[in-house]
Amino acid sequence: MANTPIKLNDGNTIPWLGFGTGTALYRKDATDMVAAAIKAGFTHLDGAQVYDNEDSLGAGIIASRKPRSELFVTTKLYKLDAGTTVRESLQGSLKTLKLDYVDLFLIHIPSMFKEPGQLKSIWKQFEEVKKEGLAKSIGVSNFEVKDLEEILDGATIVPAVNQLEYHPYVFKASIPLLEFHKKHGIVTESYGGQSPVFRSKGGPVDPVLISIAERLSKTTGKTVQEGHVLMLWQRYKGIVFVTTTSKEARLKEYLDAAALPDLTTEEVAAIDEAGSELHKRHFETSGLPT
Repeated sequence: MANTPIKLNDGNTIPWLGFGTGTALYRKDATDMVAAAIKAGFTHLDGAQVYDNEDSLGAGIIASRKPRSELFVTTKLYKLDAGTTVRESLQGSLKTLKLDYVDLFLIHIPSMFKEPGQLKSIWKQFEEVKKEGLAKSIGVSNFEVKDLEEILDGATIVPAVNQLEYHPYVFKASIPLLEFHKKHGIVTESYGGQSPVFRSKGGPVDPVLISIAERLSKTTGKTVQEGHVLMLWQRYKGIVFVTTTSKEARLKEYLDAAALPDLTTEEVAAIDEAGSELHKRHFETSGLPT
């Protein structure tokens, strides 16, 4: 199955597995890791204005020598300075990234646009940059149902993606939101997807993940880790998975995990059930660790 692209509601596709430049690379020079990620086989690169490293994301793309047409690049609007338009902000990002367009442009945090009607106005401007071709697809991040309802009222383009923290410990709380996504054809994209393994060890999903990892290791003859099982859990659900690392060795590990067979329906249900026993969010709505 590997890194199968997921179809978006605007006819474009997004690679299931992405390499992110937040968390591990936040405000750091990402040049070498981005170039290494592309060399290892990643084609989906997830950036943001607030990560403060769009310049090195762009430099990593150039260093990789990979044709632009073979890459899928995301950036996110953080805020707008007084008198600045969305188009001007995106053009600033494109200049920093050294790109003519991004494949996906997201509103990073809805709470940055609190004035009445502001979110709607921002979305209208997002529709314009898509029509102009500066962004192939447009979407949102960290949006709740109420935020989506606000921009959908009067929208001519439905967001292609909502990127949010997603893992078994927010599974239960996220059910209404994911049902809303399904109803409107919005693809769910996750960050912090391996949090149960890296940020909250000792929780109820641990034994379930260990048991599934053992089963996959036995059947494939490869060493499968619990974090890889969480990736496969999200792939089963059709959720785009963005991961990050500052260690080159991990890149191949993630791509190898993308080649693993699917989990069984029973295994997915067991993770859902165990995850429902604990509610644990690790990120504030900024998409940065707390």
